[in-house]
Formats: sequence, C-alpha cells, structure tokens
Amino acid sequence: MPPCALRGCPFFFSAVIEQRGGIKMAKFTIVDKDTCIACGACSASAPDIFDYDDEGLSFVILDDNKGIAEVPEILEDDLMDAFEGCPTESIKVSDKPFDGDPLKYE
Repeated sequence: MPPCALRGCPFFFSAVIEQRGGIKMAKFTIVDKDTCIACGACSASAPDIFDYDDEGLSFVILDDNKGIAEVPEILEDDLMDAFEGCPTESIKVSDKPFDGDPLKYE
C-alpha cells in the first residue's frame, strides 16, 4: 500500500484501494461557492449533505461548508453521485479535512 493511503490522498487513489478491500478512508466535502451555479444537482443527489444558503448557492449542511465534518459512511454513495454530477466541479471531496478552503488540495 502506498504511504499516501495512510496520510490521505488528494488524488482519490484511496478510492481505488478502498474498492480493492483496503483501508476505509473518511470522506470530507466542501462546495466552492465561487464556481457554484446553484443548479440543484447536488441537493437532488444528496439532500442530506447539500442545501442552499441565503444567496441561493449550495453548501454542506454537516459543517456549514467548512469541509471539516466527516461524511457519514451511509451517505458516501450519495456524496459521490453529487460529486460526479456537479457540472461545474464545485463539489470537492477528499479523505482529509478542507479546513474551510475548497482549493486546499488542488
């Protein structure tokens, strides 16, 4: 197993390891409000994770869009559906906390 799998991988290689029965990694998410177009795809795919703020932009319900709360395992499939369905790639997912910065791992 590569060492980055234990620290957290910003390139989603941990998902490959997970699919092969390896280490189960925590998932964190945040919305980049600078690129969100409020299309509703994320809240349709994952209504327990995403909602709209006062400006009509998407945000993460779990931690007020700070990217520090671990997404519950039961919601991870919904999270990945929303991540893959976001037309502007505004939804960020990592196995490490974002600490309020959606561009932290780019």
